Amino acid sequence: MTSVLYDAPGPRAKRRNVLFSVVFFVLLALLLWWIWRTMDDKGQLKWALWKPFTQSEAWTTYLLPGLADTMKAAALAMVIALPLGAVFGIARLSDHRWVRASAGTVVEFFRAIPVLLLMLFANELYVRSTDISSEQRPMYAVVTGLVLYNASVLAEIVRAGILSLPKGQTEAAMAVGLRKGQTMTSVLLPQAVTAMLPAIVSQLVVIVKDTALGGVMLGFTELLNSRQTLAANYATVVPSFIVVAVIYIVVNFTLTSFASWLEGRLRRSKKSTGAVLGEDTVEVNPAAVRGAFGTGENTGGGGGGF
Repeated sequence: MTSVLYDAPGPRAKRRNVLFSVVFFVLLALLLWWIWRTMDDKGQLKWALWKPFTQSEAWTTYLLPGLADTMKAAALAMVIALPLGAVFGIARLSDHRWVRASAGTVVEFFRAIPVLLLMLFANELYVRSTDISSEQRPMYAVVTGLVLYNASVLAEIVRAGILSLPKGQTEAAMAVGLRKGQTMTSVLLPQAVTAMLPAIVSQLVVIVKDTALGGVMLGFTELLNSRQTLAANYATVVPSFIVVAVIYIVVNFTLTSFASWLEGRLRRSKKSTGAVLGEDTVEVNPAAVRGAFGTGENTGGGGGGF
């Protein structure tokens, strides 16, 4: 069976794919076995190193508060960066040159600066220009850096998502008399959301992970920073890294799974029912038809208004 995009694999291709799959899984199993043996030889699999993670103190004192700060900073950055990125993305498509130029300058400027540098600049700004307490300052600096960088990235995602739509969508909206603002909010953006969702979710995952930069450089008590205190108190360096890595995997997998479910739901909601309406099911207003297309009386001839 063939497809428009590719030909179905034949018997030789199927055997080759099976062979490659077997070799890959064998190599993966050998790698995992080597990692296990290496950790066992170094004494990293001793129960004494993993026992603290079975006690509530390690979680309630270190890991869960750190995870809460991570999610708080990531949530604040997401809530602010998403609408800000949408505004700048739409502004880059404006008919007014000065709007496009201004939005493009802001987006390209903040997208070119590393997010860690933005956090450090924000922290220094808050130290010199505000009365924010030293306990709250790292949170403000981390959120500011994440918002400035990710809003500029999301602006490009929004712009690319809108430009990916067929030009006929805009032309159809103009044909029924919609202004450009109405076309953007009622026609283009709702359709572009489905196309943009995978890229947006990928950027949201980046936001969650980038909160760790604030813990390394600014002393923000996020998950990775809390792991450092936990490892120092319980002498569980490698196990604590593994546990924190698993937590990040679970959080990001949950986020991407929810996004996949939402994307599928949006796609299903936009599908047509496929029903074909007959003449007797459609109510036609003759006056509206005459007003839209004209009649022979007002065009000066018997041929109609076409």
